Amino acid sequence: MADFFDSYRGTFVPETERTTDVRNSKTASFSTRKAELDQLLEKAIEQYQIRDYPSALKTFRHVLFGYREVHDLQGEGMTLSGMGLAFYALGQYQEAIAHSYQALAMARQTMDRRTERQALGNLGNAYRHLNNFEKAIEYKGQTLVVAREIQDRRGEMAALNNLGMVYKAMGDCEQAIAYYEQSLRLAKELHDLQVEGQVLRNLGNAYHALENGQKTVECYEQLLKIARQQSDLSTEGQILKNLASACYSLGNYNKAITYHQLRLAIARTLRDRRNEDQALESLGVIYDAMGDYAKAIECYEQRLAIAQTAQDKDLEQQLLTSLRNVCYAVGDYARANSY
Repeated sequence: MADFFDSYRGTFVPETERTTDVRNSKTASFSTRKAELDQLLEKAIEQYQIRDYPSALKTFRHVLFGYREVHDLQGEGMTLSGMGLAFYALGQYQEAIAHSYQALAMARQTMDRRTERQALGNLGNAYRHLNNFEKAIEYKGQTLVVAREIQDRRGEMAALNNLGMVYKAMGDCEQAIAYYEQSLRLAKELHDLQVEGQVLRNLGNAYHALENGQKTVECYEQLLKIARQQSDLSTEGQILKNLASACYSLGNYNKAITYHQLRLAIARTLRDRRNEDQALESLGVIYDAMGDYAKAIECYEQRLAIAQTAQDKDLEQQLLTSLRNVCYAVGDYARANSY
């Protein structure tokens, strides 16, 4: 099962452990019933992987009942941990906590360290979303210890990033950055572009919160390279927007213009009228601030064409007013009266 980031929350959720990965080192064979349950657990994990959480939970419940029938404590713990992850993904944090506590108890009873790491991690993530930062740090700290003890580098990478998320939520951006930097080093060592990209995004956000514009730009420029490697135009456009904003705040108008123009080109390629309009709006503001009124007018006119095509009368009137004001400002009264 692939690892993934919850892009909305910025939390890294490491992969759910496969039954074969954990069990093969324990015993050589299982009863037919246990083998069937293991296969069903694999199915639940696959449903979770494709983010079909309701189906995953239904399968997990069926598997849990089966493992309890055959008194398979390790299978029960793994299943409870998977359910905790599914409830977390659905935003049902109290359910995630309840199932993860049960999974943790089972994992410790059966000495299943990987399931222990997973349950601890899920507890930390769920408590963060409930704004219980003390418990979030407690469980994420335990996650980090276990991951390092079992030499689970991906689990360690996740724990470091998610600890950073807790401290960022608490407003301690300096501590958050320290954890993000450690997570980023591991992501680069493991050649995991997806995680590297998300950690860079988290780093950029933390530096932005500290009003460190230069570091923010550095993070997003690295993130831009990753997005281009992955040929993800939509993400690239969002990164270019953030880069342009950061450069503008630093007073680097020329660089901001370059990034907005690149964003505009992507929006047009994707036929994304909303982002096309936003890019033109930002360019118009910058040109206006620079006193380049001719280019500002060009941007407003292109926005006007978009508004007219979309039959957005309110925006159309707003843009006509802006165009008249710019023309009056430069003394072009004849052109102002044409709008």
